[in-house]
Amino acid sequence: MKSNNGRVQSSNPKAAGKATPKGSRREKNQVVETPDFTAGLEPSSELSEKVIFINRSAKVVKGGRRFSFSALVVAGDKKGKVGLGMGKAGEVANAIKKATETARKNMETIAIKDATIPHEVLYKYSGAKILLKPASPGTGIIAGKTVRAVIEAAGIKDILTKSLGSNSPVNLAKATFEAIKSLRLKEDIIKIRGLDQKQKETSEPDKVTQSTNQ
Repeated sequence: MKSNNGRVQSSNPKAAGKATPKGSRREKNQVVETPDFTAGLEPSSELSEKVIFINRSAKVVKGGRRFSFSALVVAGDKKGKVGLGMGKAGEVANAIKKATETARKNMETIAIKDATIPHEVLYKYSGAKILLKPASPGTGIIAGKTVRAVIEAAGIKDILTKSLGSNSPVNLAKATFEAIKSLRLKEDIIKIRGLDQKQKETSEPDKVTQSTNQ
C-alpha cells in the first residue's frame, strides 16, 4: 500500500508498530490458573476430602462423541466419621463437586479401638472382597491406594488389609466402606444382646444365698 510520499506501507499491524488486540494470543510466561473443584461448597476445616477415582465415558451421537465424567470422593474427619460419594457430570469439576456433597451427606460413625479396628472382618461387595485385620501399635496402614484413602479418612492408623477379589476402584472402595461400617465394639454387642441385665439378675440370687448362709 503506497502513501502520499511514495513509500510502501505494510498492512501488517506488527510491522506498522501497532499492538495486537488483547486475548488474541497468549503472552509468554503467563500464569494459567487451575480450576477450583471445590467452588460453591461450604468450607469445612474438620473434614478432609480426597478424590479416589475419575472415569471418562463417551457416547457416540450424530454430531460426534459426547463425553461425561464420574468421580468417586471420600470425606472424613479422621476421628471416626467417614463418607463415600459418587457424582456424574459433563465436566470434571462438577462431577467432583457432586461426589463431595454426596460423601458429606453419607457420613457414618466407625468403631475404632486404640487406633485400630476392634475385630477382623471380611466383606464382599459385587466382585470385590476385602479382608481387614487389627494390628499392633506402630504397624501403620498396610493397604493399597484405594483402601488406604478410605482408612485414612476414617482415622484408623494401624490395620492390615488384603484384597481378595476384583481391583475395581469403585467396588473396592465401597467394599472397604461397608466393611468398616459393620465393625462393632464389645460394649455395643453386650448392650444389643442385653447381657448386662442377665448378669445383674444372676448376681442378685447369689447375694441372697450368701446372706441366708450367714
